[in-house]
Amino acid sequence: MEPSIFTKIINKEIPGYIIDETDEFIAILDVFPLAKGHTLVIPKKQVDYIFDLDTDIYTRLWVFAQQVAKRVEKSIPCKRIGVAVIGLEVPHAHIHLLPLQSVEDINFSKPKIQLTKEEFEEILALIKKN
Repeated sequence: MEPSIFTKIINKEIPGYIIDETDEFIAILDVFPLAKGHTLVIPKKQVDYIFDLDTDIYTRLWVFAQQVAKRVEKSIPCKRIGVAVIGLEVPHAHIHLLPLQSVEDINFSKPKIQLTKEEFEEILALIKKN
């Protein structure tokens, strides 16, 4: 299996806006976000389909996602953090965490927002602080 873009970020072959990282998981800002603070939570082991993950890793992934979601929610003004697992864009399991104001904010067919490098770095610093 060819390394996914996420594996390349995990291996530090390409840059990523890393919010948090453990031996098993990484949380990064989505560079094609639907909203400011759109975060991806990814197991470091490259598995295409989230339901093919080992049950223990799957469970720990959701615990890690919950911790990251609380930090994002504390940092980005929103009504709550929405969760989505689409699994079609990148052949590497991942969870989307999206700061929501309304249900329309989690519509993946709408255009992505454009952020500058400075805006990404500002969001990253804010979430890391919390």
